[in-house]
Amino acid sequence: MGTKIETNHWWTTMFWKIGAIMFFSFYYVKVLKTKIFKDIIKFGSYAFLAVSIFYIVFNWNRFFHTFFTVISILGALVIFLCTVLYFLETLQSDRILTFYKSINFYISAAIFIWWLIITPIVFYDVYFVYESGNSNRDWTFIFLRWQIYLFANIFMYSIFTFALIWCRPQND
Repeated sequence: MGTKIETNHWWTTMFWKIGAIMFFSFYYVKVLKTKIFKDIIKFGSYAFLAVSIFYIVFNWNRFFHTFFTVISILGALVIFLCTVLYFLETLQSDRILTFYKSINFYISAAIFIWWLIITPIVFYDVYFVYESGNSNRDWTFIFLRWQIYLFANIFMYSIFTFALIWCRPQND
């Protein structure tokens, strides 16, 4: 109690808001075949990482007490970039004939829709005060936010479960 690491804001920022984006970028670099698409994702993810690090360094005191909207929005843009490039590559190849058998398609669709649902909530987080001890919280928004996250997660993991059961292993 009373330390900077009392809340999990820094942990979430490092390992979800930044770490998950870097993982998905790595995943799509491995999945994509087109060199220019891979290079675009690498550039976008490294730029995102650099901006995130600089933003955290310049806002070091807030890093332990709040989430950063800038990092969330830039992360969503990187995810959208990855999934859109995957969909474009699929449309431009013969894989479009059997896309419904590809686990990568279902992962891309689920991730794209999940981030599309979750990203706008970041703009309304001003109604949810993160600082401990503050009693001026909008409990209606908190409950709505919780429900949106719950149903978005159920949707995403249901798609993942379906894909793991339905799709056959791909050997390239």
